Amino acid sequence: MASSKGKELKEAVKSEMDSIVSNGTWVLVDLSPRCTTIRCKWIFVRKLKPDGTVNKFKVKLVAKGFKQKEGIDYFDTYSPVGRLTTIQVLIALASMYNILIH
Repeated sequence: MASSKGKELKEAVKSEMDSIVSNGTWVLVDLSPRCTTIRCKWIFVRKLKPDGTVNKFKVKLVAKGFKQKEGIDYFDTYSPVGRLTTIQVLIALASMYNILIH
């Protein structure tokens, strides 16, 4: 990096990559012929002190998920979850009518 802050930026990038690996955010796999890759982008942010000088650099690696095509790259975009009160009512009704729940 040719910037005067190149060293700090490289350290921030290394920190982000270490975080991604240690948290298991991404898993490297062989690319299947049926799959498409999702490109990513580095986001660089300067965190400033109250006086306006640079406190530290923050870096995020984000996936460009908006490039995915529904039905090709993904199918379901929801996670069906019932509310606790709904589940309690269903259990109460099953108990009242002797219905077996699996």
